[in-house]
Amino acid sequence: MSAFADTLLDWFDRDGRHDLPWQHPRTPYRVWLSEIMLQQTQVQTVIPYYARFLEALPTLPDLAAADTDKVHALWAGLGYYARARNLHKAAQVCVEKHGGELPRELDQLTALPGIGRSTAGAILAQAHGLRFAILDGNVKRTLCRFHGIGGWPGGSAVEKQLWAIAEDHLPQARLADYTQAIMDFGATLCTRHDPACVLCPLQDGCVARREGLVEQLPEAKPGKPLPQRRTLMLLLRDSRGHVLLARRPPTGVWSGLWSLPEAGDHDQARAFVARHAGADFDAADPLPPIEHTFSHYRLHIEPLGWRIADAGVAQHDDLRWQPFDQLADVGLPAPVKKLLGSLTP
Repeated sequence: MSAFADTLLDWFDRDGRHDLPWQHPRTPYRVWLSEIMLQQTQVQTVIPYYARFLEALPTLPDLAAADTDKVHALWAGLGYYARARNLHKAAQVCVEKHGGELPRELDQLTALPGIGRSTAGAILAQAHGLRFAILDGNVKRTLCRFHGIGGWPGGSAVEKQLWAIAEDHLPQARLADYTQAIMDFGATLCTRHDPACVLCPLQDGCVARREGLVEQLPEAKPGKPLPQRRTLMLLLRDSRGHVLLARRPPTGVWSGLWSLPEAGDHDQARAFVARHAGADFDAADPLPPIEHTFSHYRLHIEPLGWRIADAGVAQHDDLRWQPFDQLADVGLPAPVKKLLGSLTP
């Protein structure tokens, strides 16, 4: 066993997290679900979503058989909704091609939607004890600091170097514990901001600490100003306590979720409310603007509201009048869920 792995495992035995829900038991499905949820999301945020999701869909075949709206509703609020879509698709592929189980071969795992090399390694190491490395953001940060590696870790050359180092550090045994240990270490000690270097069991060998580079490593991705986009969201409510929802397109932001209808300008909004609700556009009630930031742009939302007497409009697959008390049954984007939650039916 490498000194690096030995030190991390000793630390994990003393101070690591041993009561996470996906650790008991570490089945392939439970580990996979946790790994997908933990992408871009912190553990404390994930745990209640994980418990709710697992209670509703306890097995991979259950997930494969679930309808899209149910999966989206269980995921709603976690963000990065492509994760939920890929999770659902991958489960269906497993039922079709792998007997309702996640495969144990790396190439078959990475062929599934939403499972990259690091996620596949985490599943194989934690669920089966196989000797595969992971390289999520926590691990990249830890290795960049410990070895003093410059450059953006998402670049191909640096990432290739980090994969080689991650594999060199793998122990011969206790792969599940080691995988959890190195993730925990980056999440709780070697954090992005204000890392706890004085408590770090690896501090004596850490190049970044020795050379005063802890705050500089890992290097950030060369940045560009976030583009700004604007949209009108049309909030139409009827006297029976329904709100008009529109299904988002199958690709793009919030794809496949139910949301408020949108319009690019007032002319489009005027035409929509006249056609689908018979509402007077000029009677709109402006609501406080909302700003929502994605990883690749910032969205400025201008909500406009109308009250109409009766939702006497034909529904179809992409447009529905949803009762306010049943909004939890559909997946809603976070800013829309927050907006609707602030209103009375």
